[in-house]
Amino acid sequence: MNATRTVDPREAAHFGALAAQWWDPHGSSAMLHRLNPARLAYLRARLDDAWGLDSKARTPLAGKRALDVGCGAGLLTEPLARLGAAATGIDAAAENIAAARVHAAAQGLAIDYRTGGIESLGGEHFDLVVSMEVIEHVSDPAAFIAGLAGALDEGGLLVLSTPNRTPLSRLALITIGEGFGMVPRGTHDWSKFVTPDELGDLLRAAGLSVIDTSGLAYDPRTGFRLSRTTMLDYFITAQRL
Repeated sequence: MNATRTVDPREAAHFGALAAQWWDPHGSSAMLHRLNPARLAYLRARLDDAWGLDSKARTPLAGKRALDVGCGAGLLTEPLARLGAAATGIDAAAENIAAARVHAAAQGLAIDYRTGGIESLGGEHFDLVVSMEVIEHVSDPAAFIAGLAGALDEGGLLVLSTPNRTPLSRLALITIGEGFGMVPRGTHDWSKFVTPDELGDLLRAAGLSVIDTSGLAYDPRTGFRLSRTTMLDYFITAQRL
């Protein structure tokens, strides 16, 4: 398989150009900073349920390997490391990986950051694989999901999030989000958004069992929250049984 099959060079260049602002909560990645609490709440709930973890434990991922695919500068990778995981982050933009390494070192976190696509792992396996708001930016979604599934150990969990392809997501993320400067212009291509049914089919085709799908909603007053509706954005969790 071509080592760059799932990487879209234009997407990598777009996000690489934003690398210097990833950790600025008021910069171009401000919405990602606001999104992280909902991401972590969802992730922790799924981990506790699937693996029977102690919901009060501070390092429930101790002894487990976690992979963050499309990690940017590590906004989610660092919390995975703080939860006790041996964390690895990969991203197609070298600028993002450079920023991630600098920030992790300043926090005293030992994280294995690498530049590349999912195909660059070379047969490694992980207990947990996460990829948040990434599949809508890859060149071959089916190959991308197959790569993520291939990186899972037996019993491992794959947790994804992505915008749904609905009129609401077009309005909120592109017309309003990009139009009013809340998200960098050119970040989204609505035609590449994936519906929950489509993503579920890709996961099952890759040999995984879908165990949860949950919505993500946004309120300008309170920010992002987990929701029953998947009309804007959603999380999906699958497992290799």
